[in-house]
Amino acid sequence: MAESNATYQQPICHDSSHPAKPDLSHPVDNTNKSHWSIDDFEIGKPLGKGKFGNVFLAREKKSKYIIALKVLFKSQLQKGGVEHQLRREVEIQAHLRHPNILRLYGYFYDDRRVYLILEYAPRGELYKQLRAQRTFSEPISAKYIRQIADALNYCHSKAVIHRDIKPENLLLDFFGNIKIADFGWSVHAPTSRRTTLCGTLDYLPPEMINSKPHDKSVDLWSLGVLCYEFLCGYPPFESEDQQSTYTRITTCSFNFPPHVSEGARNFISLLLVIDPTKRLPLDNALTHQWVVDQSAKSDDQMFPQRNDK
Repeated sequence: MAESNATYQQPICHDSSHPAKPDLSHPVDNTNKSHWSIDDFEIGKPLGKGKFGNVFLAREKKSKYIIALKVLFKSQLQKGGVEHQLRREVEIQAHLRHPNILRLYGYFYDDRRVYLILEYAPRGELYKQLRAQRTFSEPISAKYIRQIADALNYCHSKAVIHRDIKPENLLLDFFGNIKIADFGWSVHAPTSRRTTLCGTLDYLPPEMINSKPHDKSVDLWSLGVLCYEFLCGYPPFESEDQQSTYTRITTCSFNFPPHVSEGARNFISLLLVIDPTKRLPLDNALTHQWVVDQSAKSDDQMFPQRNDK
């Protein structure tokens, strides 16, 4: 079936599983409009700039609900050959409902642009915080890993593989909780094993580099790489040139700096395994002793008790 621009006409839908959140869909139910337009929003400050467009803080006029409006230029999407990738991203993300996955409320388009109506994550990109702090403590790292693992477990239950988990694709909400964003490389693969080379080099697993079929276990490898980068400030297979990085990944050659605890080393080593079938499953990752013990300490570090005496 040929794909068309009608793909972008899906309305914003109500999510009853998150009643505590402001409801952007409510104003839609009380109007006769078939879809959204830019006139429905007050546009605020820019939040970020990408290859294909920009993201702005915005407010839906009727509900006063704050959102992030991603504005993509059709000409740039066509030039980059990523229209299909965008459609796939929208179709997948619009149907995911998890507290640690950024919501896509809806989308619309005009002659020149495509607009994505996204949940606003006030604390912004995790990548910027990691660069500023260089490393995260073990409690904070474990908290983030637990939230990401739980979100990935949900995705896998829906037969969705993310395939591009990295700090740049993670945002933080007002309370400092993870929001997985950017499903551009994700795929709905209920039965097939994929062979596409995608994602970011430092996070690619051996099977993808070797052009072998892959499945949801690629996200387990990425989780291990991510945990290592949280604790060390750089990915485990980082090298001076691309070929050296390839070699280190395919041989799973990496070392831990002295400050990384034995528990963290054990957790990461159970995920960074060449054989995809032997990687630590997400259910086990969530109950791993290091994740459980360290994440329990994270609130004390994020919200330390005040001593006014």
